[in-house]
Amino acid sequence: MTYRIDVVAKITENFSQLRKAEQKIAQTILDDLDFASRASISELSAKADVSDATVTRLAKALDCKNVRDLKMQLAKSVAVGERFLTDVPTKPTGINGVYEAIHRSLKLNADLITQDMLDECLRLFTVANQVLIFGVGGSSTIMAIELQYRLFRLGVVATAYSDPLLMRMTASTVKKKDLVIGISMSGSSPDVCEAAEIAAQYGASVISITRAKTPLAKIAQINLPFKIREDDYIFKPTAARYVMLAVIDVLVTEIAVRNRRKTRENLRRLKQMVDQHRQGHARLPLGD
Repeated sequence: MTYRIDVVAKITENFSQLRKAEQKIAQTILDDLDFASRASISELSAKADVSDATVTRLAKALDCKNVRDLKMQLAKSVAVGERFLTDVPTKPTGINGVYEAIHRSLKLNADLITQDMLDECLRLFTVANQVLIFGVGGSSTIMAIELQYRLFRLGVVATAYSDPLLMRMTASTVKKKDLVIGISMSGSSPDVCEAAEIAAQYGASVISITRAKTPLAKIAQINLPFKIREDDYIFKPTAARYVMLAVIDVLVTEIAVRNRRKTRENLRRLKQMVDQHRQGHARLPLGD
């Protein structure tokens, strides 16, 4: 796939190199992307108080084929969302606002996972020869590694992958009774979906941790779902990251409880070793 630098970035980066008349039409576009994507050449030129020919020259200066191509690219930028393009007043969240957003997100998801879902996941873990965890991108990569770190404490051998090619390669080597866990915030990550589908075709079981009714959820035998509810305030990291972490905690806690004899001894050894290493208090957590 060939990617094109979006036209808004081109306008912003090249603004100072444009002619005065072209700057006027460029500023008119930046001030109202929705209007610019729908307006005719005459309407654009009239609003910027320039000639129709200036609009055509600007399109060429921005490496667009013509004005029609310029308008199509503007329409795509509008589809992304004006909240990323306009200077809206900063929302006064502060420290409490960040915590409140996390709390709201967790509360929204508190009842989505059922015991039947967990029972099916535990059945797949019980018969699994190996566990592979796939996740790409910022949050999902971290969550894949987090799940690996949670599982080894319980005696479950798991390996997390975030490199797209390695995910496909390992997926192509699985066998029946192997277990793949796909993690995706969107549920539509092509890399995770394709790797999960490859693994399923070779007979592996697939668990997904993602939004319901997404491409990844449809590939999986069982999905541990969550909901995302984002507002227009773009400067705060998404609170949905904490929901993904909560889903992982629910899953590994259930695994630990169901295999309590095995996991208790593993956790005891870990605690003893870690406390000897850091000379810590008995109530410090298992690992820093």
